[in-house]
Amino acid sequence: MATPKQAGLRNKFYPENNFSRTPRLQSRPHVKGIVNKVTTMSPKKPNSAVRHVAKVTLTSKLRVTARLPGINYLCSKYNRVLVEGGRANDLPGVGYTLIRGVYDFSPVIYKKKRRSIYGVSRPDGLSKYIRKCVRKKQY
Repeated sequence: MATPKQAGLRNKFYPENNFSRTPRLQSRPHVKGIVNKVTTMSPKKPNSAVRHVAKVTLTSKLRVTARLPGINYLCSKYNRVLVEGGRANDLPGVGYTLIRGVYDFSPVIYKKKRRSIYGVSRPDGLSKYIRKCVRKKQY
């Protein structure tokens, strides 16, 4: 357990107030940006893969590196994208994520589960539950 002197020093050296994991968003949930470059990265030590990332210039003229979630994306230079917080655990320096299906960033096609993450609207025959106001009374 920390002594009172050590606790005071902790507050001095590690100020937690006004701490943000996504400082470039400036306390906003989403920010619009323009893609400068789409590239790939390799993850940290125990993992091995090819992860897709994009260098994005936000509307506030700040630049971030964001990951491209999902597979088979259509995103190239000068596309408009929407950036949110959310880091890639095994990619150092990547603390932001692009939202699929918004502006020029394509949604994942043929996605049936977890559609909200990948920007896919509900297909015609996929309604699991029918709302009460839409149900027809069956006698």
